[in-house]
Amino acid sequence: MFAVETRDLQVRFGNHLALSDLTMQVPLGSSVAVVGANGSGKSTLLGALAGLRKPTSGTVETIDSAALVLQATEVEAGLPITVLDAVRLGRYPLLGLTRRFRDVDREAVSRSVERMGIESLLDMRLQELSGGQRQRVLMAQGLAQQSRVLLLDEPMTGLDITARELVLSVVADEVAARRTVLMATHSLADARECDLVLLLNTTPIAIGPPDEVFTESNLVRTFGHRVVHVGDSLTVDDHHEH
Repeated sequence: MFAVETRDLQVRFGNHLALSDLTMQVPLGSSVAVVGANGSGKSTLLGALAGLRKPTSGTVETIDSAALVLQATEVEAGLPITVLDAVRLGRYPLLGLTRRFRDVDREAVSRSVERMGIESLLDMRLQELSGGQRQRVLMAQGLAQQSRVLLLDEPMTGLDITARELVLSVVADEVAARRTVLMATHSLADARECDLVLLLNTTPIAIGPPDEVFTESNLVRTFGHRVVHVGDSLTVDDHHEH
């Protein structure tokens, strides 16, 4: 059973071609790292899967309404809402006409807060948090939706090593629960923790298990000539991107 399917997917913004010729099938209960440089189409793909970006041509199908977790840097820090309010927003797509929280909604919020370790932050406002803390709040919001398709747009932004490991642990837990996670990243190390890797440079370069996809030729086509050898491994010199 496939959780995500695209066929000849293309997305344009005016005359700008953001994503092209993407055909893929993602099994239910798997993790996929979407890897590419800035501007390679990673966020565009996640937006299309979440229904926020209309395809110019081709098709997109998901087994469930996807939960999209944006980067903390894309969130208006001045919003006058608390951490608890922000996490509760993840349940709004699932509420009935009364918009009243049920026991199942409160349990989903509580569980998501616990999984991301933000219990002590609940009464704080978003603008009082660090970027890394806001990222964890947004992760909790996405988890609260309990979708079978979770989309993470550069979820490691602003996180320390402990928080990064927490995110990877959550991804593994989602997969173990037969849910599917697509994670946009330019980190090869994070991508190696996923079941599959999609290398993207506007058009797809390769998709498959990390060990098969991470060849020097594929990475050069994805990142240009910024691929370097570190011991027996390949990595990307992204000094010019940040």
